[in-house]
Amino acid sequence: MAERLSVNKDGSFCYDIVFEDSFLHLKEEMAFLSLTGRKLCIVTDSTVGPLYADDVKQICQMFCGEVFVFTFPAGEESKNLNTVQELYAFLIRHHFDRKDVLAALGGGVVGDLTGFAAATYLRGIRFIQIPTTLLSQVDSSIGGKTGVDFSQYKNMVGAFHMPSLVYMNLKTLDSLDERIYLSGMGEVLKSGLIRDMKFYVWLIDHFNEIRDREYPILEEMVKRCCNIKRLVVEKDPTEQGERALLNLGHTIGHAIEKSKDFTMLHGECVALGTVAAAFISWKKEMLSMEEYYEIRDMFVPFSLPITVDDIDPDEILRLTKSDKKMEKGQIKFILLKKVGEAVIDTTVTDEEILAGIREIYFSNEDKHE
Repeated sequence: MAERLSVNKDGSFCYDIVFEDSFLHLKEEMAFLSLTGRKLCIVTDSTVGPLYADDVKQICQMFCGEVFVFTFPAGEESKNLNTVQELYAFLIRHHFDRKDVLAALGGGVVGDLTGFAAATYLRGIRFIQIPTTLLSQVDSSIGGKTGVDFSQYKNMVGAFHMPSLVYMNLKTLDSLDERIYLSGMGEVLKSGLIRDMKFYVWLIDHFNEIRDREYPILEEMVKRCCNIKRLVVEKDPTEQGERALLNLGHTIGHAIEKSKDFTMLHGECVALGTVAAAFISWKKEMLSMEEYYEIRDMFVPFSLPITVDDIDPDEILRLTKSDKKMEKGQIKFILLKKVGEAVIDTTVTDEEILAGIREIYFSNEDKHE
């Protein structure tokens, strides 16, 4: 029997998050989706496709009328409307209708783009998430946020569209490059910081096992992250209030991503943004100095950055003004009252944001001191 979480079982949307150590049980999960005679398109990228697309296709062919694979070049630079347009054209050529299904096989870029295409093709068709990276398993595949970048503004075009299933083969984490794997820890640590102090302490206590990718520990970690996000999303599926807490570290993090032309990974930028947010929290007398430094230093064992060079702090501040979480000209900034308790704050000034950015900025002058 698969390990699973059910999301909003009695509400307006319902889907299962399934945790497995292979793709073998995908056939049982697919059986519940009434796909007999339906077309399915596996959307993947040039990195993940060669590893897993054939296996997933063979399983899906047991239930679907026809199965196709659409592959696009891996990387954030493909997460745009041009790729979505190519996917639309592919679906039209193969006569996909409203009862057909998309499957996102890959990391966050694949999941976000596929979900957005599913939300908008023929005004909405079903899709499933098959996340293969730590970051997508603990965060982006859960909760129905979909979208693409526009003129390099992160996730500026999107829609809320819940998946019909999230199937996680946790063994796909073994194939990840070390940097990509550990990037996901930016979102993992964020989960503990916003809602669960005991989980945050557990992560620190198990950092060796996490770095070594020991399966029982990884399964526990991913499940606990998903449960934190599930509880938040169920209360606020379209981010009218509490769901914004999941954006800890993202306002400054997204600005750094754009400034660095996406050469830094998302989780790395979230870590930097979280350090800056914790610094602002300290300066606003919400955290003690000791708490701030403990939070900052806990990213280091997971090889996540706590400083960044080659940025212009004033440019990063300007880019935060393009953040999609702006409301009436004011950023909904996520700060920390303590480990395990985040709050929404709309009073953070430009000067405070700039101070947070400068705290993580490692300048050329610093290098020569």
